[in-house]
Amino acid sequence: MSTRPTFRAGGNIALKVPLYRYEATLAFYRDALGLPYLGSAGESHVFQYGPLRLWLDPVAHQSQVDVWLEVVTPDLAAGTAHLAAAGVPVRDELEPLGDLAGHWISDPAGVVLLLTTGDAGDDERARDDGGTAAGTA
Repeated sequence: MSTRPTFRAGGNIALKVPLYRYEATLAFYRDALGLPYLGSAGESHVFQYGPLRLWLDPVAHQSQVDVWLEVVTPDLAAGTAHLAAAGVPVRDELEPLGDLAGHWISDPAGVVLLLTTGDAGDDERARDDGGTAAGTA
């Protein structure tokens, strides 16, 4: 008898922002709200959003904002197999994960989720000194 994998919310939310609205959106979170700035990774910027990290990612060929979430499982292979059996598509074509162990998946409404074994933001991709670190958001 196999055990059902466990899942929990991760510590990251990504807003995929169209280029034509990116600077205004960045200014909103940075200047209007004054959220604590955690750093950058490539062209992405990261803010503290309560207990979460809010990633603002510029996207070239997009007309509206997408919200991407993170879900964590202790066993990536078992979690992926369980979700595949439930009809959840793996969407790894969406964005490269680099060295991060995980998969992009989506819910029935099309919301994209990062399935991983730990909080993706814990890997030093966004540094407190505002410097650029390796990885993608």
